[in-house]
Amino acid sequence: MLFKELNLSAPILKAIAEEGYTTPTPVQAQAIPHILEGRDMLAGAQTGTGKTAGFTLPMLELLSHNLPQAKRHHIKALILTPTRELAAQVGASVKTYGKYLPFKSAVIFGGVGTGPQINALQNGVDILIATPGRLLDLISQKAVDLSRVEMFVLDEADRMLDMGFIRDIRKVIALLPKQRQNLLFSATYSDEIKKLCESILRNPAIVEVARRNKSSELIKQSVILVDCKRKSALLGNLIEQNKWTQVLVFTRTKHGANKLSEYLQKINITSAAIHGNKSQGARTKALSDFKAGNVRVLVATDIAARGLDIDGLPHVVNLELPNIAEDYVHRIGRTGRAGNEGEALSLVCVDEFDYLRGIEKLIKMDLDKSTVSGFEPDPSIKAEPISLGGGRGRGNNQRPRSNNGSAPKKRDGSTHNRDKNRR
Repeated sequence: MLFKELNLSAPILKAIAEEGYTTPTPVQAQAIPHILEGRDMLAGAQTGTGKTAGFTLPMLELLSHNLPQAKRHHIKALILTPTRELAAQVGASVKTYGKYLPFKSAVIFGGVGTGPQINALQNGVDILIATPGRLLDLISQKAVDLSRVEMFVLDEADRMLDMGFIRDIRKVIALLPKQRQNLLFSATYSDEIKKLCESILRNPAIVEVARRNKSSELIKQSVILVDCKRKSALLGNLIEQNKWTQVLVFTRTKHGANKLSEYLQKINITSAAIHGNKSQGARTKALSDFKAGNVRVLVATDIAARGLDIDGLPHVVNLELPNIAEDYVHRIGRTGRAGNEGEALSLVCVDEFDYLRGIEKLIKMDLDKSTVSGFEPDPSIKAEPISLGGGRGRGNNQRPRSNNGSAPKKRDGSTHNRDKNRR
């Protein structure tokens, strides 16, 4: 199938062609016809499948059917995303594919001043891309009017719920017109996602391009067993020995990300860290330097890395396994995107064996395990509980684990968690 077979108008097809695309990805081929029919939709799609264009293209097409009204700018489409980086990525997609259409779009998120965002809204916006916290802030300032929204997109709904945004989402939905088209995208399906779908979707079309919680077959996944205190040294050794030039590394905490980045810099491996305590400017620069090849290693926490789109990323390393098994799928999904092969390596110590078992159970496969000469784990070291701080805990602030190695979900709508994570 070709894009020109999907009933998209000439201005949109021209923008697609200028990006060098002729053939839609599976999620685009399946989703676009349903959306153009005006149906609500639930799409199960992992990162790297082309899902963003899967909803931006038909959204632009449907809005273009009433071009005379386009001159009167009001919010016709609302796209909610969990993070700043993903909001920016979706905003770029809207601008790219809508360049020959008269629509105005804006991206609003926290971590930056509200002034420019309010000015953009006052000048008129057709398509609004937003994170929940900042959107509600601007609604409370009467800077946003959602009363004429025709299409509502909830992107990466599973991450929204993990971050405690469910109450914010429901507040936003309550402000939308009852007659609207709803699109919900999620990489994984939980009972909470099903409940959310039942509350907002009407007779939805179901699109699923990868089995539930399935990691990409294009990603080579493996584990190296090592003592906790020697992980950073092993990582530096692997980067140098294998001459890796672009590596995305995940840590469990912001402190851990800073500490690793500083260590790599000391051993002359260029590195930058992105996490919730970094300003938006610092995060944008770190990502830009990484994509440009000025930085070999980008160290990230789960929240900061959500929505990162890095073309052809060859290597993802879990310095620490995530305590929520589903996050492993999201992490390694940064590589092996758009038909490219990738490698995902996890450095696992004895403290993390429960987490590892939970991940293997989730993805329904046993990961290859090995050791590196000179970094073999000490068999005399016993497992200790992992603390909330992500290090080797001595019983302090222990996070109870479920049978699959996952931590219990945070209480939905907690103000503390919501505010902290959206930054």
